[in-house]
Amino acid sequence: MALTGLEIFKLLPKTNCKKCGKPTCLAFAMQLAQKKAKLDDCPCASDEAKESLSAAAAPPMRQITFGTGETQVQAGQETVLFRHDEKFYSPTIIAVTVSDKLAGDELQKRIDTVSGLQFERVGCKIGVRAIAVVNDSGDADAFAAAAAKADESSDLALILCSDSADAMAAAVAKTAASKPLIASATADNAEAMAKIANDSKCPVVAKASSLKDLVDLTEKLAGLGVEDIVLSFEGMSLEQELRSLTEARVLSLKKVFRPLGYPTLSVVSEGDAAEQSASGIALACKYSGIVILDTVEPFALLPMLTAVMNVYSDPQKPIQVEPKMYEIGEPDENSPVIFTTNFSLTYYTVESDVEASRVPCYIIVVDTEGTSVLTAYSGDKLNEKAVADAITKLGVEDKVKHRKLIIPGYVAVMSGKLEEATGWEIMVGPRESSMLAKYLQEVWK
Repeated sequence: MALTGLEIFKLLPKTNCKKCGKPTCLAFAMQLAQKKAKLDDCPCASDEAKESLSAAAAPPMRQITFGTGETQVQAGQETVLFRHDEKFYSPTIIAVTVSDKLAGDELQKRIDTVSGLQFERVGCKIGVRAIAVVNDSGDADAFAAAAAKADESSDLALILCSDSADAMAAAVAKTAASKPLIASATADNAEAMAKIANDSKCPVVAKASSLKDLVDLTEKLAGLGVEDIVLSFEGMSLEQELRSLTEARVLSLKKVFRPLGYPTLSVVSEGDAAEQSASGIALACKYSGIVILDTVEPFALLPMLTAVMNVYSDPQKPIQVEPKMYEIGEPDENSPVIFTTNFSLTYYTVESDVEASRVPCYIIVVDTEGTSVLTAYSGDKLNEKAVADAITKLGVEDKVKHRKLIIPGYVAVMSGKLEEATGWEIMVGPRESSMLAKYLQEVWK
């Protein structure tokens, strides 16, 4: 929010009526500044105050969406420079190119390959979220045909890449219902691209070679009635682009400079697959909202998607798995029982190592609010009562005839109290999950 709590307070009626649910107008103003209250909660605010506060409360970076239905993606609406200050809201959209020089089976194969770049990591689905059709041919009809084919054959959001207004108009005419992202408007074609964007109600990319030129271009597009804009820099080295992206982010968020208050797009087309991946990761971190790559190599895309997942996860809300009993392999009444926490990375590490042992096993996942074993234990979220309650709630005693529980080696200190709380024999497992396979094969009996 652009205004401080005291600045907001000056615009409020100062009656301390408590109708907002807060004891004083100052308390409400402070909550509003911290985004913990809504302006509508104050029934006594004047229309003039509401207008001023609404303008000030508008996000410094506009949210842009393209695609429709389940394919819709969003970029922008970020509020901080650093994730630990709050969190990032719109994960970088990874897109892969399809050239309009391809046709027939080759075009279909490329579209299918791009659409199939989907993966699973720690129980979460990650993958390419947009397909970028590029007007490499320079021909409007070929571009429109390729765009229509991609729109028809892929479930991904669509980006149309051409500086030709004629080619763009032809492609948008066939794909407007899917709300593609129009890339790009430049100083030379701004009027024509703005008309296409306004007529189709699609967002448009503003592309320039410097920060100043980009400001001029976004102001021009805004003056032409375009509201949904994405920023892009052309002709820059990676170092220059990273610096420009950072400057734009600082100006939009810290100075609330509206001409740069939009998400950004970067194109990575140079270098081999590994080099594109490295550049893409750097751009996603600082601070590209959409990154278009040429490569379709899974080994290059998976690290980038993983980096995006890590950077854009909520630092205040760890990735979690459902707390329940998981069956690995086909366990029976004689199979070992292990427990771990519901921190996603911890669970999937343990699961992988148990699978590697080829010993069918039950894994009890205890709800520790998504924290790891040691973190949960130190915060008393993992204790003998939590484990005993999980055993009872999940009906573990009905699954096995033995009464042996393998616990993580790092919390061996729990063994005595846990034995008293459960009545089970406690077996202290290895400290490192990587040793579980050997432990299950050699120690479990």
